[in-house]
Amino acid sequence: MIRYRFGHEDLLRTRFAISPLMELSGSVEALRQPERFAIHAPWVTWAAPRIPGLEWDLLDAVIPRKARFYPDFVSPPPREPQAQLEGELRRVMETPAAQVADELRRAYPGGLPPAAEALVDDPERELPRLVRQMRAWWDAVLAPRWDAILAMVEAEVAWRGRRLAAVGPAAAFADLHDTVVWRNGAVEVRSRTDNEVDLGGRGLLLVPAAFAWPDVWPMNDPPWQPAIVYAPRGLAELWAPPSGDAAALDALLGARRASVLAALDRPVSTQELSRRLSASPAGVSAHLGVLRRAGLVAGRREGRHVLYGRTRAGDTLLGAARRGQSPSAGALGTVPSV
Repeated sequence: MIRYRFGHEDLLRTRFAISPLMELSGSVEALRQPERFAIHAPWVTWAAPRIPGLEWDLLDAVIPRKARFYPDFVSPPPREPQAQLEGELRRVMETPAAQVADELRRAYPGGLPPAAEALVDDPERELPRLVRQMRAWWDAVLAPRWDAILAMVEAEVAWRGRRLAAVGPAAAFADLHDTVVWRNGAVEVRSRTDNEVDLGGRGLLLVPAAFAWPDVWPMNDPPWQPAIVYAPRGLAELWAPPSGDAAALDALLGARRASVLAALDRPVSTQELSRRLSASPAGVSAHLGVLRRAGLVAGRREGRHVLYGRTRAGDTLLGAARRGQSPSAGALGTVPSV
């Protein structure tokens, strides 16, 4: 059992972050052991033919199979709310040699495999090679699907952040994973190791990652920020092929307005949405105004920008169109704010 003990400041400093390297590490395991990651089977089928020809011996070594300890330097807890790939790869490149050696030896107590031994013996040469392999892996099997993954984890951050603020930790942590509970001012994670972690005012970092499924990854070793990596809600829909009749939604709302509604899988500003749809900000703003008055979209102000997202009614309408079904009247009755 790993127990994260919260002090007075820790709940205030608990935050969410998105990590491309957590997804990268998990995707390696999903491709190596597809039988364990059934929920990602459609992605595995698509990604597997893209792997032959890639050099990934070092990447394979730094993500051990069925280890009691996994090196954290290859996917460190992010420092920013939405970490960018290049910045995170730079952190991997800059890992102190002593830390690389310590974490790899802990991961392989019975002896290092050749690729891991090369990293320990010559990190100045091998760390850049590891980073090149990670970037090539990303480009081959994650970059083409990143928008869908990012939309899902951003929606999770928005939903769970509101829940933590509005309802409190007992509810916010209750359905994080079946091995995670909030009890007596602490988050407890069922684990093969025992550890008591005093957050000491640092707070806890929560990182939703699609490829964490079916597990949860507690992180508590110095020098890293204490963190829990977990799978976001609704993961089963991530790789579902589009279905239903898009033309019907176009006929109902108009093609451009339907595309605006469909693009709001995560809260975005008018400017970002106009760039994504290659449309004028004025036109997008007009469509958002109609959708907002219809109760399908709502906005919230963050700094100088207003971020727009679908309401529950908008989700229901879009989901029904994708499935080729008709939404029930009751499902459209309540329109909470974003």
